[in-house]
Amino acid sequence: MAEQQKIHPVDLEAANAPKATTPLVPPGATRSDNFNPAAPPPRRSIPVSHTLPPKKRGNCFCRCLCCSLLTLIIIIIAIAAAAGILYLIFRPKLPSYTVDRLRITAFSIDPNFAARATFDLTVTANNPNKKIGIYYEDGSHLSVLYDDTTLCTGSFPVFYQGHRNKTTVTTVLDGQAQLGSQLFSALQQQQQTGSVPLRFKGDVPVKLKLGGLKLWKVTARVRCDLVVNSLTAGNLISLKTSNCKFRLKL
Repeated sequence: MAEQQKIHPVDLEAANAPKATTPLVPPGATRSDNFNPAAPPPRRSIPVSHTLPPKKRGNCFCRCLCCSLLTLIIIIIAIAAAAGILYLIFRPKLPSYTVDRLRITAFSIDPNFAARATFDLTVTANNPNKKIGIYYEDGSHLSVLYDDTTLCTGSFPVFYQGHRNKTTVTTVLDGQAQLGSQLFSALQQQQQTGSVPLRFKGDVPVKLKLGGLKLWKVTARVRCDLVVNSLTAGNLISLKTSNCKFRLKL
């Protein structure tokens, strides 16, 4: 008997349906001529934004500081150069001052130890400069002290002192002071020994004249340590020692 043929049912719709295949090109993409289906899909690049770093304030501060220091150095160099030129031209020298004579026209102490004094003070001012003159201005203050107690005060005359000039001036100082019992006793003992220490102070506003240029006002400060033999009124007091120092106060 002939071998029976086995008949299997066939689903015509499934057979006629198109086979599903994997798309070679992603949807929405354009296929190029050099497209290689075996190659992996290209990676999409993510745009990177580059931002500039913020400016540091420290750098601006350093630049400003350097510019300020450089300007200051230039100014200092210019001033030093100008001062050097003026020094070479005028060859400045400090003036000198001496107390030459002290005459007591009045000196008394009452029972309450209050002293009244009037002194005639003679001072010599020496200007050794060849090209520098000195204007002695108003507003000066002179004083004579005993043990830091001011006995009398006065002022220096106003005048102009020329080049290489010595000028001797006499000025009157008067005043009153409270000595106290201890200071009065010390003064009596020193009068007996013939050595009474005094101190002279002088602050005089001056202006220097360099050629035709008149400079700004400064203060000539004189300090003298004196020792006299007595404080008796009506007599010319003998100056046993006189040591004076001078400096300009700007």
